[in-house]
Amino acid sequence: MPCRYLIQLILLKGIEMPKLKTKSSAKKRFSVTGTGKLKRNFAFKRHCLFCKSQKMKRQARGTTLLSEVDVQIVKKFLPYL
Repeated sequence: MPCRYLIQLILLKGIEMPKLKTKSSAKKRFSVTGTGKLKRNFAFKRHCLFCKSQKMKRQARGTTLLSEVDVQIVKKFLPYL
C-alpha cells in the first residue's frame, strides 16, 4: 500500500532533480565579489611567523582574486553562486 501512495505522489508532483551539495570546505574559504569573481585568502600566515620574512608577511595581507583556471574548479564545489 505505501508503495502505491509514493508512486501517486511522484506522478502528481513530477520528477525533480536532486539538490546539489555545496562543499563545506569551499564555502568557508572563498567568497564572491560584487562582479561575480572569487576571492581567496593568502596561505602560510597562521603560525611560525617568526621564521617568515617581513616582506612575505606584508604581501600576504588581505585577500586576492582567484586565477581563472582555479575558478573553474571551485565553481564545481559551489553550485549555487
